[in-house]
Amino acid sequence: MASPQPEPHDSPFILIVAALAEELDHPGVLHTGVGKLNAAYVLTRELQQRRPKLVVNYGTAGGLNPSLTGLVEIRRVLQVDMEAEPLAPRGQTPFSPEPFQLDSGTDGVVCGSGDRFVTAVDPWLLQHGVEVVDMELFAIASVCQREGIPWRSFKYISDHADRDSETSWQAHVRGGQDLFLKRVGELAMAPK
Repeated sequence: MASPQPEPHDSPFILIVAALAEELDHPGVLHTGVGKLNAAYVLTRELQQRRPKLVVNYGTAGGLNPSLTGLVEIRRVLQVDMEAEPLAPRGQTPFSPEPFQLDSGTDGVVCGSGDRFVTAVDPWLLQHGVEVVDMELFAIASVCQREGIPWRSFKYISDHADRDSETSWQAHVRGGQDLFLKRVGELAMAPK
């Protein structure tokens, strides 16, 4: 009698997470919806069913650094919209030991993550070295850290976080899909 083949959820795999199908329309991608709450909820539910060796997030981002274009990898993500002063400094959740910034362990740029579509530069972001902004990554990285799963993130600069951001985002929302798929294919082929 042949030994049973492992179920797909028992095999190590890379889980790809994106907010919207408009950003990444590919089979097997976990779409969370927009925002930190949706991202945390959907990813947590998925991790209750399957345990990946790596979570890779992809999405669009507003660029604060005008020299950044195309696909960038994220080195660190900061929570930018927790504002509970004087109970805790901006970015930090009061009465929580959890950090307000998380490192991916790779080289790259700094992402500020919060539940707002950025259309103007916030000086606090620049003071903290933020180069791109998104709306889900902090929640994804936080869930991964709590679950002991490594994460990586790639963002496609769709706009420049200015008054033209909405129009630019809509025009470029699918612009990085092929670049990302090529990069994640390289990750999958990398030596274990």
